[in-house]
Parts: sequence; C-alpha cells; structure tokens
Amino acid sequence: MKTVFMVAEKPSLAQSIAKILSRGSMSSHKGLNGACSVHEYMGTFAGQPVRFKMTSVCGHVMTLDFLGKYNKWDKVDPAELFSQAPTEKKEANPKLNMVKFLQVEGRGCDYIVLWLDCDKEGENICFEVLDAVLPVMNKVHSSEKTVFRARFSSITDTDICNAMACLGEPDHNEALSVDARQELDLRIGCAFTRFQTKYFQGKYGDLDSSLISFGPCQTPTLGFCVERHDKIQSFKPETYWVLQAKVNAEKDKSLLLDWDRVRVFDREIAQMFLNMTKLEKEAQVESTSKKEKAKQRPLALNTVEMLRVASSALGMGPQHAMQTAERLYTQGYISYPRTETTHYPENFDLKGSLRQQANHPYWADTVKQLLTEGINRPRKGHDAGDHPPITPMRSATEEELGGDAWRLYEYITRHFIATVSHDCKYLQSTISFRIGPELFTCSGKTVISPGFTEIMPWQSIPLEESLPTCQRGDTFSVGEVKMLEKQTSPPDYLTEAELITLMEKHGIGTDASIPVHINNICQRNYVSVESGRRLKPTNLGIVLVHGYYKIDAELVLPTIRSAVEKQLNLIAQGRADYRQVLGHTLDVFKRKFHYFVDSIAGMDELMEVSFSPLAATGKPLSRCGKCHRFMKYIQAKPSRLHCSHCDETYTLPQNGTIKLYKELRCPLDDFELVLWSSGSRGKSYPLCPYCYNHPPFRDMKKGMGCNECTHPTCQHSLSMLGIGQCVECESGILVLDPTSGPKWKVACNKCNVVAHCFENAHRVRVSADTCNACEAALLDVDFNKAKSPLPGDETQHTGCVFCDPVFQELVELKHAASCHPMHRGGPGRRQGRGRARGRRPPGKPNPRRPKDKMSALAAYFV
Repeated sequence: MKTVFMVAEKPSLAQSIAKILSRGSMSSHKGLNGACSVHEYMGTFAGQPVRFKMTSVCGHVMTLDFLGKYNKWDKVDPAELFSQAPTEKKEANPKLNMVKFLQVEGRGCDYIVLWLDCDKEGENICFEVLDAVLPVMNKVHSSEKTVFRARFSSITDTDICNAMACLGEPDHNEALSVDARQELDLRIGCAFTRFQTKYFQGKYGDLDSSLISFGPCQTPTLGFCVERHDKIQSFKPETYWVLQAKVNAEKDKSLLLDWDRVRVFDREIAQMFLNMTKLEKEAQVESTSKKEKAKQRPLALNTVEMLRVASSALGMGPQHAMQTAERLYTQGYISYPRTETTHYPENFDLKGSLRQQANHPYWADTVKQLLTEGINRPRKGHDAGDHPPITPMRSATEEELGGDAWRLYEYITRHFIATVSHDCKYLQSTISFRIGPELFTCSGKTVISPGFTEIMPWQSIPLEESLPTCQRGDTFSVGEVKMLEKQTSPPDYLTEAELITLMEKHGIGTDASIPVHINNICQRNYVSVESGRRLKPTNLGIVLVHGYYKIDAELVLPTIRSAVEKQLNLIAQGRADYRQVLGHTLDVFKRKFHYFVDSIAGMDELMEVSFSPLAATGKPLSRCGKCHRFMKYIQAKPSRLHCSHCDETYTLPQNGTIKLYKELRCPLDDFELVLWSSGSRGKSYPLCPYCYNHPPFRDMKKGMGCNECTHPTCQHSLSMLGIGQCVECESGILVLDPTSGPKWKVACNKCNVVAHCFENAHRVRVSADTCNACEAALLDVDFNKAKSPLPGDETQHTGCVFCDPVFQELVELKHAASCHPMHRGGPGRRQGRGRARGRRPPGKPNPRRPKDKMSALAAYFV
C-alpha cells in the first residue's frame, strides 16, 4: 500500500486538517522533535487505497545566513557582504531538528501533499520541505506526478475537502521572489547595520540602542514618522478670526450658524464684517434644501484595513493584531488573515458564512433579518488574486475566546455582516441665512434607514437636533453675532493606522511584513508608542533619518524600495529573472553603501549635537587591567565598559544588572571582575571584562563568563565551581553561584535552569570529592544551627545534590525569568579540565536525565 505524506505550516493546522479529512478516525503520536505531531489514517488517493501521514513544520524550515567568518563583525569589511560573502540555508530553529524530523517521517512515502499557507512565504516553505523530503521518498517513473499543492483559505470542512479534490503544484516563481527578498534584506541590512553600529557605538555612549540597524523597508517606515515630526517642529501657528452667529428658532431653542467665509487671517477685516452684522436684529432665510444621502457600507475586509482598525479602534499593535488573527485562523474561527483582496468572488458562499452567526447572542436578530429579507451583494472591491477577504467561518462567544482574540473576532464578524447589509440612508437638511450682507449656514442630518450602522454602531450618523421647518423669506431673531480668535494647529504624530496607510500607498512591505517593520522601529528605540498609539520618533531615530537625507535621500525615501518590490512581484509572476533582479539591486545598494561610508562624517556631525562621547558617559565602576584606572560603566543599551585612558570598550552581558564583584581581579589579566545578575530569582555570575571579549583558552568563545571559564585553578572558574551536567540541556553544566547566599543557587551555564537550595546555610562549597553514583561533584554545606534541617544538632553535611536524600528535599528547580543569548543551549564542551567532573566522558551513558532525577529535585517550572 502506498503512503501519502502531507505537511501543514503549524501543528494545530495539521491536526485540524487531518481531523476533517479522516472524519475523526485517525491515530496520533508525537514526532521525534517533540514539537510536531504525526496523524495517520487510511483513505483513497488517485483512485487507490493509501495510508495518509499528516504532520507539520513550525514556520520556515530554513533561514538564510552568511558562511563562517562572514558572520563575525570584526573579521570582515561590511562592503564584502554585497557580493563576496557566500550564503547558505541553515535550519531556522536547530533545536527542532526539523529536517531530520521530516526525513524520518517522509522516508519511503510515495506522494507528498503540501498544505502550507497560500501566500508567497508559504510557497517558499513548500520548497524547503521538498528539499528535505524528496531525497528519502520512493523513486518513481519520471512521468508520474508525486508532488501536490493544496490551496485553501479557511479551515472548514468544505474548503479543506475542495482543496483535497483540486490539488495543484507549488509555485516556484513565488518561492524565488521570497528567496530574492531574503537575500537582499540580509546583504543590504547587515552591511549598513554593521558599519553604522560599529562606527557610532564606538564614539557615543548614550544612544540607548543595542543595534543601529538599517533595513530597506524598516528605514523608509521610520522616515514617514520623522517626516511628520519635522512638520510638527517647523509648524508656525497663524492666528485667524471667524464670525459665529446664533439665531432663536423656537422657545428656548437656538441655532448655531457657520460663517460661509469660514475664516479670515486679518483681524481688521474680521472686525469690519462683525460691525456689518452685529447690529442686525433679524436673520432672513435665503434658501432651504433637503437631500437624501447614503453612507456606503464598508468594502470587504483585507489585512491592511484589519490592522488599521485594530490599532486605531481596538488599541492593538499591528504585530499583536496579526498574531491574534493567525491564532483565530488556525483555530478555524476566521478565513486566512493575510490577503490584499477586498472583493468576494461570485461563487463565495456568503449566505453560508452568514448562517453560522444566526444564533449568536449579540447579532442574531440582525443576521436573521438579513437572511429573511435577502442579503445585499457586497461592494465591488479590489481583486488581488490571492485569498478571499477576511471572513468569520464559525460562531464564537466572548467566553470562548476572551480578551483581544474576542475583540478582534467581534470586529471581523461585525464588518462581514456590514458588507452584506444595506447602506445607511439619511436626510441632510440645510438652511442658508442672511444677516446683513453676510451669509451663514446650519445643517442637520436625520436617519431614514440605519442599514449597516446597526451592526457597526460606531459608524452611525450622530444624533442631531432637527432643524425647524421654514421657507425662503422667513425671518428669525438674531441672538448674537460674535468674533472668535483662533489659531491653526500643527498635525499630530502619526498613528499606527496612518503609518500602515502610508506604507501600503508607497508599496513598503507586504500585508504580512508591515507589522514586522513597525515593530522593528519600536524595538530599536527609533520611535516610542505614545497614547492613542501615536508614534513619536526618538532622538536617535530623528538623527538617523536626517543623516540619511543629508548623505543619500534615497536610503530613506520610499521610492527605491517600492521599485524593488515591483521587481520582486515580477519574479513571482515569472516575468523577471531572479538572478538579474538580485544582481542589479545589490549593485545599486553597493554603490550607495560606498558613498555612505565615504560621507559618514555628515551624519556624525548631527550625532555630535544630540549624543555624548563615550569618555563623557557613564560612571566609574571597575579598574582596567592595563592602566589600572577606573573604567566607566555605560548603562544605556548596549551596556558596556569603556576605558578612556586606553580608549578601549568592552561589551558586557545585556538585559541584567552589572556591579563590581568584591574588587577581586582576574588572575590572567588583572582586570577587576564584575557581577552580572538577572534578578534575585534568576541567575548571576562573575566575569572578567577582558576575557569576556578576548577568550583566553581555545575551548572558550567570546561572551563567556567565569561560569564557563576553563582556568584550572581560578577560584571563580567552571573548573572550581562546576557540579554536574544540567538536567535540562545536553551541553550545560550546573555551577554553584558563590554570591547567592544565604539563598543559595546552582545555575546552568548554558540554559536558563536555576536550582534554589540550602536556604539559610552559612556556607556552601564545591568539594574535591565526587559522587560514586553519578560522578557529580559533592557539596560541603554548613547550615545555620537554629535552622538546620539535619538530625540532632548537626550543622554540616557533605553530599551529592542529585543523589543525597537529605539534599533532594532542599532543592527546587526553576527556569530563570531572564535568558541572555549566551545562556541558550548549543554545541558545547563535553570534556573539561580540573574540577568540573560532573560531565560524562564520551560514550558513557548519562545517569542524569530529567525523567529519572527531576522528581528527586522536587522540580516545577515557572
């Protein structure tokens, strides 16, 4: 019997699709990577009985990166990244072992059906999956088709079954356009980012950003925000005057009239008009009009409009809104949330989607009325040829979804119902009055039929007082005419919704990437999100954009990126050559980069005005091992130490606190040690600033503290404080934190595992002896006599933290709240020297795996 291997983009999608296609009769088990499940069931394919295997990836399988030395900022001139630096596809998340997982599950299969998201990124992932699986599939005759692509827009029985019945092929051109975008963004972004980060962080201490990044889409996005800031700063208010009249309509009722001239900018002229009207006792009706108007129902919902409304009305940032929409989609509540289309195809089952909402407690009456009286065909919008507009696919309640998911779902559903409702109709009445020689007007609106505003009440016509019935020639007594002095006001900072509109208008990013670019400029400290989700540029963001304008305006203007996006779209359509587009674009930016480097002094002049040099920043903390003068600790991101005498800067671990470590010195270079800590419940370790930046031993890497140092005799090193292999990760060693008493801690030097132990002990030391059972180093513990857990009056005990029954009751395993990149697991040393004896020799079975020891450690996770 042949096997059909099927792959979706997310584990939850795979489960939902398999459940629909198998009609619930499937078996499931976890895959070898622990993140993806495999669902199996029997069925028919191409008219023959087969076994189906459904699994998933977790987004992109591969990512593009530079090879070897080109990943090291200090080893390569950034200009080489444009052409000379070779790239390779690496696993996007090595811990998931996704390639191996796909090959194990796909081995021996006969057909493959790709259920990846139906957009350009999804097409790209299709070919990443194929690269992994095709080599291990059964070989077939060259004429037989074995690769299929399922195209769908929602996780409903109808859509999934239709997709399975109408399988196509993956689109190689769309996948190539994504490859081109990835390579352009990598080469251009890294070259500019590396150069300007090293240049400016080497000169200024208060930039407060760990990375001075450049991005072909990110920088024009920032440019829009700074452009609005510049308009606000350069705005000069002008004084103007208006006339305001009030006439008495009926008893205790008056009408406020608007001046037909609107405003004048000369006070004397305004005073002249006031003098001509203020003595008049009557206002004569010049004309009246009543006109029936309609407020159009909204176009069907696409991604950009959803993000705009989520920001302006729901207070949700674009990236958070997109993530929430994706969760709603994978759970089957809405259709695919990434679409540029605002037009429903003729065969779309609008009534079917509407019936799903017929019993909803919030809008059942409106839906039933529409189904009874007949729906109104949605307005004709833009058909981008991708996915149908965002549509609710099944009913959900607030209790079911909760929080932001419910608020977004409610908006999507109300918007959909509004698109098939009738327009809002209202009567607009206008009365024109003459007071002396001047004309004034008042108008009012009366709703005739609310239409779609019943389901979208925030769009309703505001209630206004009805105007009196009158005709030409009627007169009303004048209550007052007065002159008001006002000033023009500057525009406000851009809202996220306005920024999204500008990005869409100028072709910056795609519906999927727009939220990422906005989030990036926030994360880089280029803009801050103010009340009303307005984006206010920081000093750094302003200076960068002004610097780009000064050197090469095209680096920040949207025109060049918009042109690149058009070329990428031509690749996707098969109308442009991938290599030619890539080569031409990189050549243009390479020339711009060289000019930027030669002209950097222009941007530096702006930086000097806004930021302080390194030597004038920070506060004295620890002594330099070369000149023995105090180095200054610069707390602003990226935190670092700077010796102004030697003109040297030393990077430090980020996202924690740094303080002097007991004025102790490194035995290798005489630098005073500092202590990094992520908090009282997290981990901490000492480090030598020089060793941290210049590893002293071959088996050490840049960015390693004393808890990973293999110095054989230093009292702070791994060799003296290492206990045994981490119970969580493969490469980490549990190391005693000698600074943590009296609430002692043992922490992994790779991952974020922390064991809290021996509270109130006077002293804890790593013994020279090892455990007979597991070879971990023993601990000598001296307890407080008043609070000793030992029997009798004993206060001292030596034992293994893993095996000793006394110690097992005193250890509590947790995950540190903060995780610095250097703590993450990865290829590590299996053999150490000196006293880090807990690591097992190569080939020896590991007695310390989590399942057999975690219960002994009274483990639980926070």
